[in-house]
Amino acid sequence: MRTFTRLSALAVMTLASGMVSAQSTKPGLWEISNRVSGNAEMDAAMAQMQQQMAAMPPEQRKMMEEMMARQGVSLPKAGAGGGMSMRICISPEMAARQEMPQQTEGDCTTSVTSRSANSMKVRFECKNPPSSGEGTYTFQGDTGYTMQMAMKTVRNGKTEAMNLNGQGKWLSADCGNIKPVR
Repeated sequence: MRTFTRLSALAVMTLASGMVSAQSTKPGLWEISNRVSGNAEMDAAMAQMQQQMAAMPPEQRKMMEEMMARQGVSLPKAGAGGGMSMRICISPEMAARQEMPQQTEGDCTTSVTSRSANSMKVRFECKNPPSSGEGTYTFQGDTGYTMQMAMKTVRNGKTEAMNLNGQGKWLSADCGNIKPVR
């Protein structure tokens, strides 16, 4: 689960680090949804976590969901595709300065390898944990995108390959209780 969360966050930050160059971004609350595929171990871990959540007493499950929601993270219900979604806030000031959230963990570098009016190809490499990947973002104006990324990471000394498919959509000008990412 921790690896999935870190890779999902990396995908969000990879997008954010180059998104402004390809498109202007609408400030406010965004929902970013990602699903990892191509890694049986990751799929099994996500399914197990969903089963454990489903088996919790309702009060405990509600408490866990509320705790995650305060962090801007929500998990789909069992059978909903095994992905994860998170909400991030882009402040009006960040959007005006074309300043987006940056990846701060993992000693990562990201580069935009090509771009067009509605798409952008990126490549990233991280040192901790060792991981790399490349992908394509396709933008739907300033309020949405889809993303496909092929990634490799090292876990327990073994290289693992996986795919990350995602989408982002603007939800509201008001971020509610979610603070802008820095």
